[in-house]
Amino acid sequence: MTWHEAVDNGRATPGATERAGPRTILHVDLDAFFASVEQRDHPELRGKPVAVGLGGSNDRGVVSAASYEARKFGVHSAMPIRTARRLCPDCIFVPVDGARYQRVSREVIAILRRFTPLVEPVSIDEAFLDVTASRALFGDGETIARRIKAAVREEVQLTISVGVAATKLVAKIGSDLRKPDGLVVVEPGTEAGFLAPLPISRLWGVGPSTAAALRDFKVVTIGDLAALDRSALVRRFGKHGASLVDRAHGVDPDPVDDPDGAKSVGHEHTFDEDTADPEVLERTLLAMAEGVSGRLRHAGLKAGTVTVKIRDTAFNTITRQRGLPEPSDLTEPIWRTALELARPEMKGKKIRLLGVTASGFGVKKQLGLFEVEDDRQRRVVRAADEVRERFGTRAITRARLLRTGLPAPFERDLGTAVERRGEHAEDLDSGVARRRKRRDTQPDTAPSEDAFDE
Repeated sequence: MTWHEAVDNGRATPGATERAGPRTILHVDLDAFFASVEQRDHPELRGKPVAVGLGGSNDRGVVSAASYEARKFGVHSAMPIRTARRLCPDCIFVPVDGARYQRVSREVIAILRRFTPLVEPVSIDEAFLDVTASRALFGDGETIARRIKAAVREEVQLTISVGVAATKLVAKIGSDLRKPDGLVVVEPGTEAGFLAPLPISRLWGVGPSTAAALRDFKVVTIGDLAALDRSALVRRFGKHGASLVDRAHGVDPDPVDDPDGAKSVGHEHTFDEDTADPEVLERTLLAMAEGVSGRLRHAGLKAGTVTVKIRDTAFNTITRQRGLPEPSDLTEPIWRTALELARPEMKGKKIRLLGVTASGFGVKKQLGLFEVEDDRQRRVVRAADEVRERFGTRAITRARLLRTGLPAPFERDLGTAVERRGEHAEDLDSGVARRRKRRDTQPDTAPSEDAFDE
C-alpha cells in the first residue's frame, strides 16, 4: 500500500507527523548515476571502466560521471577527458544523454513518493524524504530505506545509497559514507559521536577558506570543531561560527520542503576563491537567474519578487529584495533586478557566495489575451527549454556563459564542503589550485553528476 492509498483508506493523514519522537529523515543518492544508467542499458559496458562525457575534437571536454570501475584509476567527474584517458587508457567514453537521465530520475522520484509526500529533490540524482508520519504505515526509518532500495533495484535496475537520521545534515553525510549501495542509520542522540571522527571537509559550510581558518584552531575533524568554545568561533566567524558548532553536534532544524507548498525558487553559488571581479560576479548572477527562470517555467509559475544574497570574504551576509513591475518567468527581468540589488553591496568587496531567489508566486495561469509580452522572445525561450529538456541543461546556453564552469541549478556546487567527498580539510588548498588549473586548461563543460562521489 502506498502513502496515497493509505490516505484514501483513512489510514494516514497528509502532512501529519509523529510529534512524540524525533523526525526521521532519509537522504537518497543514486550511485554513479549517469554511468550506472549507461551500464544498465548497455550490458557490454558492465564491469568495465566507463566515463560519461565526450568532448569532441582533441578531447576538450570534461567527465560528467565515472563508473566505480573507472574511479579505481582516479577518474572522477569534472576531470578533463584527456586526463581521464591518460589515467585509464581502457576507459570507455560515452556521450551525455540528458533526456534519458531525466526520465530515469523521474521514475525514482515516483517510487519515493509512494512512501511520503514530503520529497525534496536536491539534484537529478538525490533527494531528501521526511518519513516521520510514514513510520506507522511502513515501519521505522531503516525498514523504509530498505524497502526503497529494493524497489529501485527491482523496478529501475539501479542501486542507491541511503542515510537515515533525525536531521538532513546527518542523513546526507551518512549516505555518502558507504557507497555504492550503502545504508547508514544514525540513531537519534548519537549524532555528535557519529560525526566526531569524520574530516571537517564533510561538514556543510566548511569550504576552503573556512577550513584554512579552522586550522588556526587546530581543527582537523568534526569532533575537534565540536569541542571548541562557541564564543571564540563567533568572534572569528560571526553568526556563521555559531552555526558551525551546531552542525558539528548534528543540529540542523532545516525541514524537508514540500514541493507542493514551495514559496520560492532559488540557487546559490560558492566560489572556489573569493572574488571581486565584476565580470565574474555578473556572469554568476546571470547563470543563476537563467536557472531560476527555467525552473519557474517548468513549474508554470511567475515570480513577483527577486531576492539576492551576498556573502563576503569576512562571512558578512546580507540580503536585498525588490518586487518586479510585472510577475515574470524570464531570465532578463530577474537578472537585471538581481544585478541592481547586488551591485552596490558587492562594490569594493571580495565575494564568497551569491544567491538569487524568486518568490511571490501568483496562481498558475496562461497568458491573458491583452497581456503585453514579446511573443518572439517567448518562442525563443520555449525552444531553448525544449532543447534542454531533450538533451540536458548544458545543451544550449548564452554566449556570455560559455566556458564559465558555473554549476547548473541542480548540479552540485563544488564549493559546498559536504560535496567534496574524499577530500580532507588539509587538502582543500591544493584542491582549489587543481580546480583552477582545470578551468584554465579545459574550456568546455558538461553536466556534472555526483562530483567527487566515493
